[in-house]
Amino acid sequence: MTTCNPLQVQAFNTADVAEQIRATPGWVQHYQQMSPGHFAGRIRYLDLEGVEVYEEQMNTRVEQNFSAPSGSLAFCFDRSDNALYLLNEESRNIWITPENYQEIAVVFGPEFVRRNGLDVARLEGLFMAPLNGAQNALFSRWLSSTLTKLSQTLDQPSKEALTQQLLEDCLFILDNARVCLDSGGLQRRAEERQTMKRVGEWAADSPEETLNLLELAQVAGVSLRQLQQTFKAYTGMSPTQWLRLRRLNSARRELLKGAASGTTVAEVAMNWSFWHLGRFSNSYRALFNELPSETLKRTSR
Repeated sequence: MTTCNPLQVQAFNTADVAEQIRATPGWVQHYQQMSPGHFAGRIRYLDLEGVEVYEEQMNTRVEQNFSAPSGSLAFCFDRSDNALYLLNEESRNIWITPENYQEIAVVFGPEFVRRNGLDVARLEGLFMAPLNGAQNALFSRWLSSTLTKLSQTLDQPSKEALTQQLLEDCLFILDNARVCLDSGGLQRRAEERQTMKRVGEWAADSPEETLNLLELAQVAGVSLRQLQQTFKAYTGMSPTQWLRLRRLNSARRELLKGAASGTTVAEVAMNWSFWHLGRFSNSYRALFNELPSETLKRTSR
């Protein structure tokens, strides 16, 4: 039975800067159009109950005077220069956007900031500074495409899962930008290489073994946070994604030899901890360009 997914992406097309402001409630801001032509803007908005995602587009140049909602911490990715700008309620800013401006932002609300122990004080000196990093453009594209997918399909992640991923990714990107400024960056990279070496040795020795994140961190000999940072730096994916791809490959191997024993797709999916058969099939097809049932049928010919 299909249930209605609670993730709802709202989209607003705007015809003037005042409408653009009203589409982003909670921000203290003033806009002025700074280049000729009919203003056309667009806002996409996702409320994750404590965390909000905004995607903003404007065709004309606009002067913006703004600060983030009270008590919040905002990660704003400017897609015109692929820089991350960190904002809070005290980091007031006045600037003029270029034409055809695009930005995507993740805003962690005050209660979320407190509950997750985000120490805003230690970020002093980073607010409104252009923080450049290799992951900025990749993350922006991923988050924009995620909003599109969420508005088109019912097969969506939970709020909790998406919120956790946004937190992990934003903190990683921030840390990555700080590493570029940190003289200890080379030492950290050496430590990360050793972490990946231990993970690689485990994977080679135990190709059919499955672990959860905490167990994988123990194998790597680092904290969960360090494991997540290392994976992002070296693989471009989270350890969760890596483990999931590993399980999909294991499932494929079982399907390729499973026809003779009379196994079913559902049994194979559960053997590898895929409890939602539809999601398993979609993920499998995305990776291998065929459904698991097609793999199973092919082995029985």
